[in-house]
Amino acid sequence: MQTREVDAPAVQALLAAAVAAPSVHNTQPWRFGLDPDNRSILVRVDRGRQLLVADPRLRAQYLSVGAAVFNIRVAAESLGWDPVVRLRPAPDDADLLATVQLTGPAEGWQPSLRELYGAVERRHTSRMPFTGRPVPDPIVNEMISLARVEGAHLDVPDIIATRRLLRLTAAAEARNAVHPARAAETRTWITAPGADAAYGIPFTALGPRDASGRIPVRDFTGARPVPRLPALRFERHAQVALLWTSHDGQDDWLRAGQALERVLLTATVHGVRTSMLHQAMEWPDLREAMAGSRRRCSPQLLIRFGYGPEGARTPRAPATLAADSLTGLERGTRQGGAGSAE
Repeated sequence: MQTREVDAPAVQALLAAAVAAPSVHNTQPWRFGLDPDNRSILVRVDRGRQLLVADPRLRAQYLSVGAAVFNIRVAAESLGWDPVVRLRPAPDDADLLATVQLTGPAEGWQPSLRELYGAVERRHTSRMPFTGRPVPDPIVNEMISLARVEGAHLDVPDIIATRRLLRLTAAAEARNAVHPARAAETRTWITAPGADAAYGIPFTALGPRDASGRIPVRDFTGARPVPRLPALRFERHAQVALLWTSHDGQDDWLRAGQALERVLLTATVHGVRTSMLHQAMEWPDLREAMAGSRRRCSPQLLIRFGYGPEGARTPRAPATLAADSLTGLERGTRQGGAGSAE
């Protein structure tokens, strides 16, 4: 079977999928390039989009970039390639976090990613209340097994352990609220109603507070006098999943990001809504406490999932704004980009 040409429409499709990935505070901390000789997409971190206070080690940035890498893989398979990923392939280029070589056609035992392609654009965060109807075990088990395929772990705790994880998240949220530098940093990524912004989170996507206080929804606005949705009562028993890795290096963060996006897209395929609870990961002691009694466990993210409304979408910058060195093909990607959500 003949391998598809890496032409401008293909590059556009790959980058449109990449920028639809979730990212911390919708910072979209990535840059993309093309190595035409090796038929590879180059994925770099954009350090100018770092959260200096909340993410000094760049861990959350690497998770975000890893999610973009996974979306490139999904799009590549849907176009008939077998994507081969190399993480941090150039020791002398610290910003080059991954290359995705477009080989093919796709073969092998691993379940195809093609079925996830339609979910790339549909997937986005929902900060709205869920119904409380539990997600069936077969779907949960699929999410768990697919995270393991990507080199990470996904634990779905019982009610008592869930309450403990939510308490730790609430403790982090309380700390954030009284930490001026953290509150100010978070507010810089909130966009005003009607603003034509390609980055950050619009007020319309923030969602309400939980009237019962059980779900620690992140307050991005702090004490700012802004329009707020009235508090609503969230689900009584939340379903959450802790994404973690056995080690805590840069490669582990990139793998965790790919596992995260695979879990989120799988949930989307099944009509399951998701939102990310990252607050406790931003405080070293609370992040350690999230591991509980697990040995060699590095928590990366807490995911809330269930059934309910979609929630509002967040913007995406056109793919070409995040593109570097695409040579002559960049003229064919000027319409790239996707309106999606963090």
